[in-house]
Amino acid sequence: MLDREIIQLWKSGLSKNQLAKVYKTRYNHGIRIIRSEMKNRHAGRYISSYDALAYVEKTILRHLQIEQRKITK
Repeated sequence: MLDREIIQLWKSGLSKNQLAKVYKTRYNHGIRIIRSEMKNRHAGRYISSYDALAYVEKTILRHLQIEQRKITK
């Protein structure tokens, strides 16, 4: 899930907790696919809800800071 997608869903009305659930599900599904191959069975790491929420919050904050800089210039 790209940062653009997170911002787009956030602007459409999803809360950061709902976004964290979506992000966690998509991320862990991608890891599950990578780990399905025998040679990559130990690759990657699943993330917790806390890690997903932290990533979503950082992404939203970064976006808001960029928007604030555009307004003040």
